[in-house]
Amino acid sequence: MSSSLIPEFGAAGLALGLTGFLWFGTSTGGKAKALGWWWTLFLAMVAGASYMAAGTPFDLVSTLVNDLLGLFGEVVARATIAGVALFLTGVILYKKLTTRQVAVIGILYFHVISGAGGGFGLLAEKIDTIMQSFA
Repeated sequence: MSSSLIPEFGAAGLALGLTGFLWFGTSTGGKAKALGWWWTLFLAMVAGASYMAAGTPFDLVSTLVNDLLGLFGEVVARATIAGVALFLTGVILYKKLTTRQVAVIGILYFHVISGAGGGFGLLAEKIDTIMQSFA
């Protein structure tokens, strides 16, 4: 029996739990108030990075995106994940989206860019490290 106050659920459990919060927190009708735009985006960032940290089968999303980029790259030469991320940033910031749409696009966005390395790749690694420390 673990002496930790935080239950052992790992990166996949954190990702799934946050996805549940985002799914139900972006609709109204419950006892709690619906999530705001910035909270939705922040939780989507952590959930997306957690999915990347969780590994297989959750990393299949970034594999699919990379394959689609390869096809897209045949039409638009030298397209990269960073370019797609920049495009999605514009969509998230400037298109009128519901908070649920922000959650879905945000999870996919942060999942994919976590696999591209950089700061969000570091976030995915830290989430994995933290979740393993609770085991």
